[in-house]
Amino acid sequence: MKAFLKVAFGFLLLFSSCQSKTSEIEYSDWSHYGGPSDGSRYSSLAQITKDNVSQLEVAWSYHTGDATERSQIQCQPIVVNGLLYGSTPALNVFAVNASTGKEVWRFDPFEVLGGENSWAGTNRGVSYWEDGNDKRILFGAGNWLMAVDAITGEPILSFGEQGKVDLRKGLDTERDDFLIVANAPGVVYGDLLIIGMRLSEGLDAAPGHIRAYNIRTGKREWIFHTIPQEGETGYETWDAENIKQIGGANNWAGMTVDQERGIVFVPTGSATYDFWGGYRKGDNLYANSLIALDAQTGKRIWHFQAVHHDVWDRDFPANPNLIRIQKDGKWIDAVAQISKQGMTYVFDRETGEPVWPIVEIPVTQSIMPGEFSSATQPIPTFPEPFMNMGFDENSILNLRPDWEADIRSQLEGAIYGDTWAPPHPEKPIVLFPGMDGGGEWGGAAFDPSTQTFYVNANQIPWLIGMTPNADFENVGKSAYTNYCGNCHGLERRGNPPAIPSLLGIKEKYSYDSLDLLLRKGRGAMPAFDYISTENRKVILEYLLDKAPDEGDKQEMEGAASQLYPRYYMDGYKKLVTKDGLYGSNPPWGLLTAIDMNTGKKKWQVTLGEIDSLSAQGFDPTGTENYGGPVVTAGGILFIAATKDEKIRAFDKETGEILWEAKLPAAGHATPAVYEMDGKQFLVIACGGGKGTKSGDAYVAFSLPN
Repeated sequence: MKAFLKVAFGFLLLFSSCQSKTSEIEYSDWSHYGGPSDGSRYSSLAQITKDNVSQLEVAWSYHTGDATERSQIQCQPIVVNGLLYGSTPALNVFAVNASTGKEVWRFDPFEVLGGENSWAGTNRGVSYWEDGNDKRILFGAGNWLMAVDAITGEPILSFGEQGKVDLRKGLDTERDDFLIVANAPGVVYGDLLIIGMRLSEGLDAAPGHIRAYNIRTGKREWIFHTIPQEGETGYETWDAENIKQIGGANNWAGMTVDQERGIVFVPTGSATYDFWGGYRKGDNLYANSLIALDAQTGKRIWHFQAVHHDVWDRDFPANPNLIRIQKDGKWIDAVAQISKQGMTYVFDRETGEPVWPIVEIPVTQSIMPGEFSSATQPIPTFPEPFMNMGFDENSILNLRPDWEADIRSQLEGAIYGDTWAPPHPEKPIVLFPGMDGGGEWGGAAFDPSTQTFYVNANQIPWLIGMTPNADFENVGKSAYTNYCGNCHGLERRGNPPAIPSLLGIKEKYSYDSLDLLLRKGRGAMPAFDYISTENRKVILEYLLDKAPDEGDKQEMEGAASQLYPRYYMDGYKKLVTKDGLYGSNPPWGLLTAIDMNTGKKKWQVTLGEIDSLSAQGFDPTGTENYGGPVVTAGGILFIAATKDEKIRAFDKETGEILWEAKLPAAGHATPAVYEMDGKQFLVIACGGGKGTKSGDAYVAFSLPN
């Protein structure tokens, strides 16, 4: 009982400190996305050590029971007052006893929203707020922000409209029918929840403005326009003629609040269309930026743009870490932001001054018709990159001659060896790191006791090709290309198993059943209920190989006020052999420790293993990894993330593997570490997906009694 009271009192202290903006951070809590409020993914718990970590065993498992063929769980749970809160593959929100895993309550948001459980994307976590006896869990379900009672799971009907707020509204735009998904949890500052959103990747996307909502009422309190409106700073970095029809520049990766200073740090993604920016001439503030905002008012304090006029999909992929480091004998309160391109950007929190110089370097210019690329891009001198910085002749997979020949045949005529090579109108480019990073949404961990930064990365090349817009030559293909082509490819071949082929789909679906799928979505595929009936009709006819009639063409032409790119990217394609092996030499997954006092790497090890290659005598190659690390005072770094369905413990000082355990499905999420009843727990969501089998479990580990 004493241990429980200690934990509960710790959470109350944390929340009172948040309200009064003190600088105290309780590192034994796991009450925020990223663990403590600073996003460090660090725990001061030390019961599990290098000496006993090998004794870890499963303490409890919680099965949600709602996994589907391609579902995932990307949620990092939080633990507050003895309850662990998380989400299921179908985006139910639940609370379980953090000691036993026994379900306390479960809430299906779609029972409140009405109708079927249509596609609502992924959910990477929930937010907690309390004031006295009023305790709330806030979370996203598709385009809805919702609030439920943290103790009972009942909806808070006084929040918004009967417990929900429609994020499609209140964007200061004429439209409110956008595709919006609240995938990352918002951050709490006082009585405000500050939140971003995931958007469409096309020119039909909403602007990615940042908003703060009153947690008690659901009322929008402020908005920051990431695509500036006329008269606002940054407006001059856009093409004024088309700026109202450009979307993106959104925060889908989460944020971090400096509670003491009242600053929220917001990383943003690219503006649309991602790969051809002819309608957005200029650098495009505040896309691809780290923005420091006054958390109470939403006013900009400073910003830094990491990619000017992005045509590579170089979103900032994770919420930043608030770190305290010592440089040249001086302590600095800094903010560190990882990137897809394998670099870390570090700034003074208050001024935005780079801790190490960031240099603008000349880059290759685009020759895409109508494109206006930036002459330079900013490169940090330190910290050292946490992965390889390029793909050249020496990078081509050469583990076996047949694999090398396969990759080289795919590279014939391709452009590679230039990290900043822009998309080309006739030749594919090798994008390295690929669109999933480098660094990705799992984020980094920071140990405040040693000023060490830990980050995992993918080292996988992608092939990016561009195709001229079909215009209305084939009205169905034009509509399909705009809404579906990025994922399924212009030839409808997909990228199995993650993205299925659409060839022969008429053998599986009727017009009505395919229409239902298009409107409702499934697995990783979004719902397209927001697009017009006319557009949906011609897409369906195209997929079912039905010839469009003249009426379809006229309807499309009449609805053509929406912009369409002159060139489309022809599908998300990893450079892989016919056996599915990545086209670069391993390691394909990396884990790196960086001394943030010097900016230099301390160690770097391979992350993950492919058993079939190990059986052939190859050293562990690493695997694609999705999810992040956590680090503890006990000397351990824990991470799952890998496609080999394992969770591992590394010596945080050396990178040596100390323990690993097989999971029921891949842990494509970030673990949480907490203490209950005097026992330290490690918990991971095992949802699989990303080309591995799907799962429905949360698994907690602890030492034997």
